Amino acid sequence: MDQVVGRQSIAGAAQPSGDRSARAKLATGALILLLALASIAALAIGPSDTSLWRATGRLLTGGELSLLESTVLLDIRLPRLAMGLLVGAALAMSGVAMQGLFRNPLADPGLVGVSAGASFGAVTAIVMGAAVPSAIGLAAGNMLVPLAAFVGGFLTTILLYRVATRQGKTSVAIMLLAGIALQALTLALTGIFIFMADDSQLRDITFWNLGSLAGATWPKFLAALPFAALAMLIAPLLARGLNALALGESAAAHLGIAVQRLKFTAVFVVALATGAAVAVSGGIGFIGIVVPHLLRISTGPDHRFLFVNAGLLGGVLLVAADTVARTIVSPAELPIGILTAMIGGPVFIWILMRNRSLLGI
Repeated sequence: MDQVVGRQSIAGAAQPSGDRSARAKLATGALILLLALASIAALAIGPSDTSLWRATGRLLTGGELSLLESTVLLDIRLPRLAMGLLVGAALAMSGVAMQGLFRNPLADPGLVGVSAGASFGAVTAIVMGAAVPSAIGLAAGNMLVPLAAFVGGFLTTILLYRVATRQGKTSVAIMLLAGIALQALTLALTGIFIFMADDSQLRDITFWNLGSLAGATWPKFLAALPFAALAMLIAPLLARGLNALALGESAAAHLGIAVQRLKFTAVFVVALATGAAVAVSGGIGFIGIVVPHLLRISTGPDHRFLFVNAGLLGGVLLVAADTVARTIVSPAELPIGILTAMIGGPVFIWILMRNRSLLGI
């Protein structure tokens, strides 16, 4: 009997305004439909005259794609679509994990330092790439910058976790404060390399920080896929613990949640997913903070549904934003980070205003 009550308490801990599971399930279906539509639009729309419908019709009638159709659809648009879905889902699900861990709807994956660390790693590779031994440079190829970004973000997060952990217990408050300090330090170190960069390197750094899916290729997608996929598979398993954590750490522990293990796993998931996403797409902001909060408002804060719906909505928004970014100023391309900031900035201000009473401002 106590176990049943405990399970009900954990499931209901994140539902103070009533059970909205039916609405969340309906949202899942709607988001799957939107994801399909956004994916079709991403494959069909572009500056090239290549037609998705003509190519599909030719395949259905037993024909073969022309070289141009094969290149545009299979080697450019399709890997870009796959990358957008992966990055959007990874960033949004990381945001859910961070907001659940900090018990704050304004938390962001960047709080654990992974974004700043990834930026430092990428800038270091861009500026110091010529100093890398030729054997390593040839082996890494065009993956040198993404690899450096992933390593920088992951190591920064591990360092932050070590700073915030004492005698086997991790303080969320110390993690937040240390994260701010580490971000300042990595930004300062990044500034040193920017100061050392030449004009060509400065251009590369600027466009990397603005974020883009323009460099999406199948090898790059496949390099990020194992890390992001592993994190996204683990994330839903945290739902029960994060629901209980909403009651407080003591209450969660009494309900049978291994709080310390939950914290470590959440930080690990965020580091893995965000590190992989930022490494291949650059600095794309606001997906991790806006998507989870919009879903909390509309479908409730139950993490059993939040993780799945956030992954779907994150993919939809990033794919849609990328489609607009590569067509709005065609044949040029607008960095996708600009679009997400233009949308996310006003929404973030609205979130702040909506939570003024909770924040005491």
